[in-house]
Amino acid sequence: MNIYGVVGWKNAGKTGLMERLVSEISSRGFSVSTVKHAHHSFDVDHPGKDSYRHRAAGAREVLLASRNRFALMHELEGEEEPSLSALLGMLAPVDLVLVEGYKRDKHPKIEAHRAETGNPLIADETVRAFAADSALERGRPVFDLDATAQIADFILRDLGLPERKV
Repeated sequence: MNIYGVVGWKNAGKTGLMERLVSEISSRGFSVSTVKHAHHSFDVDHPGKDSYRHRAAGAREVLLASRNRFALMHELEGEEEPSLSALLGMLAPVDLVLVEGYKRDKHPKIEAHRAETGNPLIADETVRAFAADSALERGRPVFDLDATAQIADFILRDLGLPERKV
């Protein structure tokens, strides 16, 4: 499976870039999945819903399914957070997995950056290019944060994925 990341500090534009890249790359005929790292606790269901009640009652895993989608919720209950590698192993095969976050992992990445945040660049050896709202001099490609098609072209070329006729 091909993996490419989008990293950056808070409010850098990561999620918007991810959303646009998924749309752009999938419109070119590639199958795309995503992994999003959260630094906080989150919930995908809500108090009062049957699946929530199952978890609250002590179920270790709850699989919620319909004819349109399914979601597996797994309570870690003090276990260590799964690695990105372990999570990727849970996904069905696709042409590309776009990963938001996991900035310390070793897969190739685009770094999103907005000057107004005042945050420094991550710019480690895994960052292959930048998507920014201002000029950067870093010795690596720099794309406008909104140049989605160009960023998608770069990612697909960097991974050696051939163009597809749609």
